[in-house]
Amino acid sequence: MLPLKKEYETFYFFPFYHTGGAEKVHALVTQATGGPNSIIYFTRTSHDKNFYADFVKSGSTIKDISRYTDNKFLYFLNLIYRGYISGVINNQKKTALIFNGQCNFAYKISPWIKKRIPQIELIHSFNTFSWIRIPFLPFISRTVMISQVRIDDHLKQYKKLKVPDVYKARIQHIVNGIPLPLSKKQKDVTETIKVLYAGRGTEEKRVNLVAKIAVRSAQEALPVEFLFMGDVREAISPSLRSFCTILGHLVDQKKIDEVYSKAHLVIITSYTEGFPLVIEEGMSHGCGVIATPVGDIPIHVKPHENGFLFSSIWDEALIVEEGVKFLSLLSKEKGLLLQMGENNRKYAYENFSLEAFDKKYRQLFDQLRNNLS
Repeated sequence: MLPLKKEYETFYFFPFYHTGGAEKVHALVTQATGGPNSIIYFTRTSHDKNFYADFVKSGSTIKDISRYTDNKFLYFLNLIYRGYISGVINNQKKTALIFNGQCNFAYKISPWIKKRIPQIELIHSFNTFSWIRIPFLPFISRTVMISQVRIDDHLKQYKKLKVPDVYKARIQHIVNGIPLPLSKKQKDVTETIKVLYAGRGTEEKRVNLVAKIAVRSAQEALPVEFLFMGDVREAISPSLRSFCTILGHLVDQKKIDEVYSKAHLVIITSYTEGFPLVIEEGMSHGCGVIATPVGDIPIHVKPHENGFLFSSIWDEALIVEEGVKFLSLLSKEKGLLLQMGENNRKYAYENFSLEAFDKKYRQLFDQLRNNLS
């Protein structure tokens, strides 16, 4: 545990750098606001290093301390690191700023940080972390949330728990931004419609439902191919896999963009989301959207205009039935499919630019730093 070689303006705390939508956003935040005078701590063991290079692009110093802070047999080391890092931050001559990307370690040290040091938290959804963070609200200067629906969920929670109004006023909405593709080439809809699922194979994503829609579409002889991009093979029942084109986990951004550019639709069957990056990325590549009405998705997806929304979140049989119905309609009305894609491309360029995302985060950091003077 060597002392740091210099003082830093910003201390970032994240659990992971492995594959995930949250990790991609965290990396973009560091690229927008980090640099040589910033340091990033990773506190949990990552499953892969796929987004590590994206954090390196920020120019920040990077320290993966997970071998010490994510070991239940050596838990005392976690406590030691809490004290050490808190002391480093508190004893700097220059006042730093702390950014916490849903990192439990950062919440645990937040009461130990001097009050004059601003602490920002980024919340992606309404989940168990929404309850874990409540005792630490007095130490958080600003809360960033990516979803208006999730802001409403947290405000209802605050009301139920009688959280003082001062903490409601600290919430700020910043929509995630993405690098927008330069190509705006119209898609070919003369042959097979390609439906893309992109993401993890975790329980809430219900990837098996997408596979069931693929099977039913094949039984109906619809001209549709289902592509699965991500580590999802084990989330799909073996009996359904022959109806799915499983691309696996792709790292090369050019290959990822190529998949999006060939897809006509992106599909989401999750029972919970904030506002998933896959929708922003799909829209920017001219894809229509088929999704469950969760999180902020209904704010951005309008039925028959740029996609379709399932009428239920929990009725899985109905979701499969409606998915086949939507695809049957689009296979007959290729003009509607094209128009949805073009509407989404325009919408993405107007609402999800990385420039706007960067500007809002820089303004937030600058505002909190200016309040110190």
